[in-house]
Amino acid sequence: MKVAVIGSGTMGNGIAHVFAQYGYKVNMIDISAEALERAIGTIGKNLDRIIAKGKLTEAEKAATLGNLTTFTSMQDGVKDCDLIVEAATENIDLKCKIFRDLDQFAKPGAILASNTSSISITKIAAQTKRPDKVIGMHFMNPVPVMKLVEVIRGYATSDEVTKTVFELSRKLEKVPVEVNDYPGFIANRILMPMINEAIYSLYEGVAGVEEIDTVMKLGMAHPMGPLQLADFIGLDVCLSILRVLHDGFGNPKYAPCPLLVNMVTAGNLGAKSKMGFYDYSGGGKELVVAGKFSK
Repeated sequence: MKVAVIGSGTMGNGIAHVFAQYGYKVNMIDISAEALERAIGTIGKNLDRIIAKGKLTEAEKAATLGNLTTFTSMQDGVKDCDLIVEAATENIDLKCKIFRDLDQFAKPGAILASNTSSISITKIAAQTKRPDKVIGMHFMNPVPVMKLVEVIRGYATSDEVTKTVFELSRKLEKVPVEVNDYPGFIANRILMPMINEAIYSLYEGVAGVEEIDTVMKLGMAHPMGPLQLADFIGLDVCLSILRVLHDGFGNPKYAPCPLLVNMVTAGNLGAKSKMGFYDYSGGGKELVVAGKFSK
């Protein structure tokens, strides 16, 4: 089986890395040649970390990198692939356009998967003439480390495609879990309201950033507090997912906290912008609470 991954950002390069490490030939596709070059560099560094832990050899690293080919043309990159995983920005208009193009460029039997964390697979599938072959394959970040793959069946996704994606996930030593196509699926339907409530608690002055995160780490055995996790996910991504939940269910409990909206508007997006609830401008050696948060 040959795989294409669309998007070379954090999720895209992680997905490409894992498939390539497990022996699949992977076409990584992005409109930016510079982004693809950075992605290959990131994959190389991540492979070096695995080597340092004694879980990979230099020969296996070379084989993994040898399994990767980069393309700036979607048409060229997907035409001979059996599975295409879209890992572009969490934007419904963009994803719909990509799937319309994929339907045109991919061979008839190809499975079209989306790594979306919240957008309807049924809506994405409706952009194609092969809705039975469209499925959600939601990996967790960082992809090489996290075991879960949330497999989302759209309204028309076939049993055969679902079975194939389950088998592939297990070959990657991941744990696939099947969920149905409702806003936020399972992972984000539970996670994002928790993050939003943590932001509301900060916004309303119930406790500070470190205090909220410490309560959840020490009291609930979470490896990372919700505010720090939001920073690593990206505050813009959190806001986008909450809006999908709010629009999809029409329930005010999913309404994004005004503090989150203001932070995204100001460009404080978390770790990727070096500023969120914590300040990451010091190189990540220590977390510093970013500043005063108030209404």
